[in-house]
Amino acid sequence: MTAQTTLDKVPPGPDPVPEKAKGLRGHPWLTLFAVAIGVMMVALDGTIVAIANPAIQKDLGASLADVQWITNGYLLALAVALITAGKLGDRFGHRQTFLIGIAGFAASSAAIGFSKEIGLVIAFRVLQGLFGALLMPAALGLLRATFPAEKLNMAIGIWGMVIGASTAGGPIVGGLLVEHVSWQSVFFINVPVGVLALAFGLVVLRDHRAQNAPRSFDIPGIVLLSAAMGSLVYGLIKAGESWGWGGANTWLCVGGSVVLFVVFAVWETKAKEPLIPLAMFRSVPLSAGVVLMVLMAFAFMGGLFFVTFYLQGVHGLSPVDSGLHLLPLTGMMIVASPLAGALITKFGPRVPLVGGMVCTAVAMFGMSQLDVGTGTLTMSLWFGLLGLGLAPVMVGATEVIVGNAPLELSGVAGGLQQAGMQVGGALGTAVLGAVMSSRVGAEFGGNWKDAGLPGTPPAGLEQAAEFGMVPAEAAKAPGMTPEGFKVITTVIHDTFVSGMGFAFTIAGGVAVVAALVAFLTKRGANADAAGGGVHI
Repeated sequence: MTAQTTLDKVPPGPDPVPEKAKGLRGHPWLTLFAVAIGVMMVALDGTIVAIANPAIQKDLGASLADVQWITNGYLLALAVALITAGKLGDRFGHRQTFLIGIAGFAASSAAIGFSKEIGLVIAFRVLQGLFGALLMPAALGLLRATFPAEKLNMAIGIWGMVIGASTAGGPIVGGLLVEHVSWQSVFFINVPVGVLALAFGLVVLRDHRAQNAPRSFDIPGIVLLSAAMGSLVYGLIKAGESWGWGGANTWLCVGGSVVLFVVFAVWETKAKEPLIPLAMFRSVPLSAGVVLMVLMAFAFMGGLFFVTFYLQGVHGLSPVDSGLHLLPLTGMMIVASPLAGALITKFGPRVPLVGGMVCTAVAMFGMSQLDVGTGTLTMSLWFGLLGLGLAPVMVGATEVIVGNAPLELSGVAGGLQQAGMQVGGALGTAVLGAVMSSRVGAEFGGNWKDAGLPGTPPAGLEQAAEFGMVPAEAAKAPGMTPEGFKVITTVIHDTFVSGMGFAFTIAGGVAVVAALVAFLTKRGANADAAGGGVHI
């Protein structure tokens, strides 16, 4: 009997009760702690890099496109490799892939810190993304295999809390390092964290493998899916960066990805052990969970890209102060994530997910109203509401995806969860970046003229408006007066804020769509079978 026919009904039934741990190895809560250290490294890296982007841009003379590729290169590698990495964990064991991911992520972080050119930074960020792809699905696979179904939501809630705490600490730690050491140090910090995670994982983690885990690899499926994902994400990134949404290259990449996805789907119906058994998607909640992760990440990661430039450029805050201003967002995720896990365990994921996306949408629309004079209290209100909305979505959508897949496909399910998030993040950064550039291009010349400034804007100032950061050399231009520099600064900031507001409005609309998708979710069938809470 082939893997396809055995999975005609997904999931096939309740998971077996995890084997009781003897000693340290395989203990559920110690496993959670070991996994959390590794995940903390990745989460810490995300917000640290966001804080460091302005310093990297200035030190290496990078363009907006270069800075976007620091993020997009990482996201592209993750998007291409995550599902395959999850399959590797299902085949060879999640413990092994997790530990390899930890070691590689720490080593590539060190390589970024030693890089002297923006091209090398981007290249090593891609490598970092590949190792991150090994780490993240394996972490979820280890939790799924270690915890009984009725405690899985709580474990994922604590897992989300760790992500929130790391995200919260990232801007502050990153700000201190950027301000008092260097931008390179924000990458070097991953080395000691990685060593700690590796050492603890070697002692604590147990290798879990389902009885009917895959024994072979769907090489054509891996190639087709990787090519399809790569073509899609690369095309979207380049469309927002330089090709334009109507460009021939954009349509070639996006159209080519559609063809490759279709060929991949046909192949998966014929493969003996498919990379992704398509019967998984007969589960409407699992499919809805993946779509929800894409939409959530689009709104959140796409919008967050501009916030650090808004705080440092428009408000003139230091990196440390920028991190402190983001604490309401990330701090609320710390508090709300375990609470969300408890609520989802008791009531199911649907109501918390819908409520979370509604809060996210309201926060995005509120952030679209931020301007040059917005005070800390107002910013904190919207940032906190955003964190409150994101927490149940991170926890609930993860449980919906992983909990609705059979144990032997927990790595693939974890890969789907992370792939959805990374594809959404790449989409958000590309699309909202294009929206920002388009709005700035449309308004900057008019704002320059309306301010009474003579002639046409000097080269480079329109790009400065995309960052919201006024070049210091503009103050030293021949004939420049303090009054004239103040007017130019106002034009740049006003143009940036207008573009950012439009981007946040679009992100809010995407969050509304995500709230509607959340109505299709429900608790994983395996959790229900184990008696984990109320049926919905």
